[in-house]
Amino acid sequence: MGVSGRSRWWALGALAVALLAFGLDVTVLSVALPTLAVDLHASTSELQWFSNSYTLVLAAGLLPAGLLGDRFGPKGLLIFGLLLFGLASVACAYSATAGQLIAARAALGVGGAFLVPMSVSLISELFPGKDRARAIAVWAAAMSAGIPLGPVVGGWLLDNFWWGSAFLINVPPIVIGTVLLIWLLPNVPGNPSQRIDFPGIALSSAGLVAVTYGLVEAGDRGWGAVTALAPMLGGLVVLAGFGLWLRRASHPLVDVELFASKGFRWGGILATVAQFAMMGAIFLLPQYFQAVYATDALGTGLRLLPIVGGLLVGVQLADRLRSKAGAKVVVALGFAFMVGGLVTGAFTSVGAGYGFVAVWVSLVGLGLGFSLPPSMDIALGALSPKRAGVGSGLLQALRQVGGTLGVTILGTVLNAGYRAGLPDSAPSAARESVAAGARVPGLFDAVQHAFVRGMNTTLWVCAGFALAGVLLTLVFLPRQAEDVQEAESAHEFVAG
Repeated sequence: MGVSGRSRWWALGALAVALLAFGLDVTVLSVALPTLAVDLHASTSELQWFSNSYTLVLAAGLLPAGLLGDRFGPKGLLIFGLLLFGLASVACAYSATAGQLIAARAALGVGGAFLVPMSVSLISELFPGKDRARAIAVWAAAMSAGIPLGPVVGGWLLDNFWWGSAFLINVPPIVIGTVLLIWLLPNVPGNPSQRIDFPGIALSSAGLVAVTYGLVEAGDRGWGAVTALAPMLGGLVVLAGFGLWLRRASHPLVDVELFASKGFRWGGILATVAQFAMMGAIFLLPQYFQAVYATDALGTGLRLLPIVGGLLVGVQLADRLRSKAGAKVVVALGFAFMVGGLVTGAFTSVGAGYGFVAVWVSLVGLGLGFSLPPSMDIALGALSPKRAGVGSGLLQALRQVGGTLGVTILGTVLNAGYRAGLPDSAPSAARESVAAGARVPGLFDAVQHAFVRGMNTTLWVCAGFALAGVLLTLVFLPRQAEDVQEAESAHEFVAG
């Protein structure tokens, strides 16, 4: 392919710079929402669609983007995704109406749908075997680093410039990363003879959109709402139909034999569980900092940095330990660290200092560094080069749904605990959210205690999922990726 040794690591560095924009966008919108509500005269429904239009398009596009990457080659489509992501960010910044911003956010979702699976596919091509684990760790760190930086940088920009500047922070890393990637990345050939499964694309996209939309609605309106249950059930039926279609199609969108691979199946499941825990923590913590410490967006972002610090340390330690102990032990340790951090966090009190919080948040980040990259590496090791795009798209679709499910389930638990902790005399407005409750005169102390009670219950639930991750890892996850095992077996055969 024309890239080896140090050159491919430079290419990975350029990819990490570009992917920083993806992580930034995950959280920067939440910082800008209050300003957007005023400046764009946006309704509550429109504020929700600023986020949902992006999430739904991203979910729908992951598998088709992966298939196109396998057919035409990943480099060109990655560059296309980056350029579209950058242009859509500019369109977001200069939107004059709520409708324009919703449309620009949808275009951003299309760019993200190409960006994520193409980047993973290229990593599989550039870093086969044992080097892939370290490359995936760099990829995960780059994607995650933007999450706490979004509120930090976005909050500062909103304090000093107009709201559109919060979207323009995506542009510099996109421009720098794109220029470097055009120069450094090789032209990985695609498979022009591969046919496009249009019915599979339609079924998978419709099913993923419906399930994701139902989960988002459940988070906003409750699990019993018709607007949540109907799309979720309908989406599951469509996805079941997609599964049946895959068994009948002569050239299916997703090769069902992928799921016969123990590495792909359990690596994907465990990466999804880790994503569930990560998104749950990121959902909880900003609300906690604002409710208890009364922090602004900038202060919240700064207080989230330990989770990324823990992740970066975990990535380094896991990489060294994995060569000796294997992925099974490393991933199990990662989930165990998460259990320890989450259980410790479940004992947080209203009067707890930030030092205590930083410790358990760092433990959660450490666990993510141990569990997420190796799980993804095990899954990717089962993919052939010809199916790396659609396989990585499937893996990212699972993680996308897992993250959305995490926010929805844990949000429901949090709201139930928060409302149960409020006094009976609390007005209905205070029960809607902790932010609304904090503005009610004379209720601030009760709101703080109620929120922390709900957060502690939620952290116990999150710890239960992490514990399930420990058990599933020990029972089902292979010790090494399949391609690494094959290479080691071949080496032993030749040596013998």
